[in-house]
Amino acid sequence: QAQLAESGGGAAQAVGSLRLTCTVSGLRSDYINSAYCMGWFRQFPGQEREEVAHLDTDKSTFYDDSVKGRFSISKDSASKTLFLQMNSLNPDDTAKYYCAAHLVCGRLQEASFWGQGIQVTVSS
Repeated sequence: QAQLAESGGGAAQAVGSLRLTCTVSGLRSDYINSAYCMGWFRQFPGQEREEVAHLDTDKSTFYDDSVKGRFSISKDSASKTLFLQMNSLNPDDTAKYYCAAHLVCGRLQEASFWGQGIQVTVSS
């Protein structure tokens, strides 16, 4: 079974930057890396997870309106790593961020694979 592992979170100042990393490992990781839609979600306390961005196998991307122009999703296929570059951070970006992978981007909310999540805290 494949595993997704996030890293790179932590604390940042407003208008600062962080880069989240999600590494795919384990069985089927090569297939997931090449054939799955991969994306990032975040969860605010007491709320459902919401999609932040995704990257499809055809390299098309989606960004939630709240992060457009500030966040950028990318992937290094050779290292099976997904990135989320977060710039111009503000306190409203404070949340737990999750990496996800699923065959279909339109159903990423029902992802087959999830990371354990990583906290991002932005102070003003």
